[in-house]
Amino acid sequence: MTRTEAGTGRRVSEARERLLKTAGQLFYAEGINTVGVDRLVAEAKITNATFYRHFRGKEDLAVAYIESVDQAIRAQIGSLTAADAPADGILRGIGASLVEQIRSPGYRGCAFLNAAAEFPAPGHPVHQAVVRHRAWFLETVTGLFAEITEDSADHAGRHFVMLRDGAMSAGYLGDPVLAGETLLRGIEGLLRIHSARGLDEDAAPAHAPASGRAPSAAATVSGAECSPPGA
Repeated sequence: MTRTEAGTGRRVSEARERLLKTAGQLFYAEGINTVGVDRLVAEAKITNATFYRHFRGKEDLAVAYIESVDQAIRAQIGSLTAADAPADGILRGIGASLVEQIRSPGYRGCAFLNAAAEFPAPGHPVHQAVVRHRAWFLETVTGLFAEITEDSADHAGRHFVMLRDGAMSAGYLGDPVLAGETLLRGIEGLLRIHSARGLDEDAAPAHAPASGRAPSAAATVSGAECSPPGA
């Protein structure tokens, strides 16, 4: 059975969507390499023929799984940038969303880091999908810091990503509450230092956030998570 995707007119296979959702939940909870095609087919309630109609094999499905998580994060952050939310609010909101995820039941770390660990070869399609996401995420947060002040925005972006990576791992391997608190404190400190750079360089209004608004407490970035929806 197929349906039409709203706003695009494209036909979407419900069987494919069901398979991708099932794969996302199993891959995230148990690992990509441990879940076989037979189990995916059985739990998604499709046939082998349907599976291979949509994917050449499990590797293609794994890439689609990573790309689906990537697309969900892009859409959520994109909705805020399109609404002209202040850059500092978006960065705080990303942190708040990560904290919520870290503390949620069934949390098993970052889907991207987990997949990269399972497929360490740089040329593997799954590994490359992870790298593409991380490059986009770094570029996005660096751009947000540049809206506050361009001075050392690249450094601040890398720092933010490292804070995120550490919190995602610590939240799974250690105390999720402490990991979340540490992440939020780290983001606040990073924003304070980065904003001060702009004031030190030039106190003129041109170095205020590009949105022209006062710094906000946090924007809502619901769903900006490194795990598949429903996992």
